[in-house]
Amino acid sequence: MFNKVLIANRGEIAVRVIRACRELGLQTVAVYSEADRQALHVRLADEAYYIGPAPSRESYLRMDHILDVAKKSGAGAIHPGYGFLAERSDFSQACVDAGIRFIGPKPSAIAAMGDKAIARATVAAAGVPVVPGTEGEGSLTDEELLKAAQDIGFPLLIKATAGGGGKGMREVRNLDEMPGLLESARREALAAFGDGNVYLEKLIEGARHIEFQIIADEDGNTIHLGERECSLQRRHQKLLEESPSPFIDEDEDFRQKMGAVAVKAAKAVGYVNAGTIEFLVDKDKNFYFLEMNTRLQVEHPITEEVTGLDIVTEQLRIARGRPLSLTQDQVKLQGWAIECRVNAEDPHNNFLPSTGFISHLTVPTGPGVRVDTGVYAGFNISPYYDSLISKLVVKGESRAQAILRMRRALEEYHVVGVMTNIPFHQRILEQARFIAGNFDTRFVEERFSLEKAEEGMETHPEIAAIVATLVANEQAERSAHIISRGKRDTSNWKWVSRWERIHR
Repeated sequence: MFNKVLIANRGEIAVRVIRACRELGLQTVAVYSEADRQALHVRLADEAYYIGPAPSRESYLRMDHILDVAKKSGAGAIHPGYGFLAERSDFSQACVDAGIRFIGPKPSAIAAMGDKAIARATVAAAGVPVVPGTEGEGSLTDEELLKAAQDIGFPLLIKATAGGGGKGMREVRNLDEMPGLLESARREALAAFGDGNVYLEKLIEGARHIEFQIIADEDGNTIHLGERECSLQRRHQKLLEESPSPFIDEDEDFRQKMGAVAVKAAKAVGYVNAGTIEFLVDKDKNFYFLEMNTRLQVEHPITEEVTGLDIVTEQLRIARGRPLSLTQDQVKLQGWAIECRVNAEDPHNNFLPSTGFISHLTVPTGPGVRVDTGVYAGFNISPYYDSLISKLVVKGESRAQAILRMRRALEEYHVVGVMTNIPFHQRILEQARFIAGNFDTRFVEERFSLEKAEEGMETHPEIAAIVATLVANEQAERSAHIISRGKRDTSNWKWVSRWERIHR
């Protein structure tokens, strides 16, 4: 049993874990790099220790430094958050060897799911459907992959066996372009993950990315917490998520069918703690295992909002040897939640990261609004880490109300000092296809434009029109006593000028 937890991470997820620990009466230990001396997680933790220079390979990725701090501080457990060391089986094993509880799955489960080729083979053996592709341990030569590609058929994807986030991934349309794409994919995978192995998957065109949150205790109880719709992506990076999925919505039988398969995939590797099974789903509701994330997911708050379960608290309870606090029959999805990832980047300049000093910050609040963040006014966004400023989460009684609430929240959100992708989210929420729930993983890259509000309405225009009308009506009813509704200028310059005049 442990009473003190070291959080081996930074930013909003470190803050999120600290808050959960405090609610359980657990003491917290933060670690920080040179660039994070003034970070919010450092201020909130009971103790904080310096672990190295700003580059993550010299600080947050230094297992030896973090374990030294755990021993020095007397922490009995380590929560890795996401990213950095969260999916490193060698770190999980190092914690076990040091007698420190790793708040996550066992090293063997991380290793099995960390290599995507092995993961595919493992879950396929358990009867979980996988996308057609190459099998084995991911060490196929280029010649073997070229031969396999002709058997699988085009189009297909070259994918790195390690890591994620689209690194080492290439889309191949024909055999002639494959050798060059293989070379570049291997090079990128090697640079990103230290592993140049790749494998092939059939490209499922027009698919949706739907994932299931699972959670398991040490007594062998494994349940799912419903699905998240994650199809709105740019270059395989998720941008906006919602729960439940508008594709599944009220089809409870289909939800339980997919959820049961997700549980089966987790059990195939003896999984314990929180994890996520990702699926590709085609228009005919055929679904295929994509991968498993053996950690807390960035978008976990929307599942918390619709289930009422605190997933981080549940992780801590499981790590302390407690059974799950609910059974599958007790999981009920209520309402609708949407999450927008607010990043420090310029959507008008190919989403170029924007670094600098946040001179002013107004965060939305009010009914149904939640903001998970690790920054504050006066914080400096450095170039060393990811550009996430916050996760803006809303919940409504219905999808239409959640959309309206997110629009309102984005209007209230003001960041001065760096560019943000708030205008991108505002534009997405205006799209008829999004309102109608009619989109797939290629929507942002092929049918969306910041400058043109509407594109590609050739299919299901009647559905989009009906839903858009419903949203408009609901908005009109809710604003019946308002003479006029302000329209936010998506540029921050007007806001800056106003702020400067006030403080002159």
